[in-house]
Amino acid sequence: MTRVGDGTGLIETMRARGGRIPWLERHLTRLRESLAGLDLAAPPDDLAPLLRAAAGWRDQVVRLEVRAGRAEITTRPVAANGSMGVVVAAEPHAPYPHKTTAREQFGRAFAAARRTGADDALLVTREGHVAEGTAWSLFWWDGGNRLCTPAADLGILPGIGRARVMELADAQEVRVPVSALAGCSLFLVNAVRGIVEIGTLQGKAVPKDARTAELSRGFWPD
Repeated sequence: MTRVGDGTGLIETMRARGGRIPWLERHLTRLRESLAGLDLAAPPDDLAPLLRAAAGWRDQVVRLEVRAGRAEITTRPVAANGSMGVVVAAEPHAPYPHKTTAREQFGRAFAAARRTGADDALLVTREGHVAEGTAWSLFWWDGGNRLCTPAADLGILPGIGRARVMELADAQEVRVPVSALAGCSLFLVNAVRGIVEIGTLQGKAVPKDARTAELSRGFWPD
C-alpha cells in the first residue's frame, strides 16, 4: 500500500451538464480506489447526492476535494474551448497515478508554459517518453489509421476522459519520444472540457484530423 503525507488530499473535477454529472460513479469509484490505495481517510457521507445538488442546472465545473476524511465541494464556470498552443515542459514528469493535491509539478509546468505565451505544457518522463498534460490526457493520430496515447504504466493519471476516448475508438498505448509526434494530429482530453485539439506544439502548427471532431461529437453521453 502506498502512503502519502498527512496533508495530502484527493481531487475529482467533474463537468455538470444539464442538471447531471456524466460519469459521476466513475469519478467516485476512482476516488474510493485512491483513498484505499493511499491509506487515506474517507468522508463519512454519501458524496453522490451532495455532488448532484452542487451541480444544479447550470453547465459548470464541480470540484470535490477530500482531505483528512472531510469533503469540500466547490463550483466554477467552464473555460471556453479552442485549439491550444502547447510546449514541452523542461521539468520531467514524475508518476501521478492518483489525482492528489500534490500537483506542484503540473503547476510549475503550466506557469512556465504561460510565460512563453503557450496555453499549456506537455510533460515527458526522465527516460524521454511523452506522458501527459498538466490537467489532460494526450492522444494523437500517428499519420495512418492508428490512434495512440501514452502507456498507462508510465505513471500517468487514469483519466476519466481518457477512458471515454478509449471506449469510442481503438487506441494503442505506446511509449514514444516527443519527436514521434512530429506531423501528427494531436488532441487533449479531460472530463471537464472534453476533447480539445492542439493547434501548435513547440510553436509549430499541428495538422487537423476530421476524426478528432467526430470523436468530440460523441464524447458526452446523452
